[in-house]
Amino acid sequence: MIVRDAGAGDIGAVARIYGHHVLHSLGTFEEVPPTEAEIAARVAAVAQRGLPYLVAEQAGAVVGFAYAAPFRPRAAYRYTAEDSVYIDPGFIGQGVGKALVAEVIARCEALGLRQMVAVIGDSANAGSIGLHRSLGFEQTGLGRAVGFKHGRWVDIVWMQKPLNGGDASLPQAPGLIL
Repeated sequence: MIVRDAGAGDIGAVARIYGHHVLHSLGTFEEVPPTEAEIAARVAAVAQRGLPYLVAEQAGAVVGFAYAAPFRPRAAYRYTAEDSVYIDPGFIGQGVGKALVAEVIARCEALGLRQMVAVIGDSANAGSIGLHRSLGFEQTGLGRAVGFKHGRWVDIVWMQKPLNGGDASLPQAPGLIL
């Protein structure tokens, strides 16, 4: 498996994988799959900020993707990023997500960021919660019934991982472009 930066040729695969999760899971609260043009714009927006947008490739096919985005648009959040990860359903549980998120974390640390947040759709999403826990994230909160999808109320699980010592010292890097 190769983990690499997403490129223009990956947009269709990213849209397909994400579209599956939009329609069939609670990992995202979107309800209508975005078009390839919208996915391309999202990838470009992440890259424009210097943040990682990565794909995992196996046997020449994209089998998952992950990225970091600014946590919130206010300047005080400039040292915090939120990760997202989605895996082709045929490759879930095979280490693809862990490889992707580990590389997102490494790249965000290299940027001098201090916190990584994961907002996981569905408190029963054991796969994503376990993946994040295995990479050093801790659960910091639970939002009960904050979403409504597939005919039911859905929780979110907040998880967080300190980067570069977290709040143990003041940041030296300039932070994210917001």
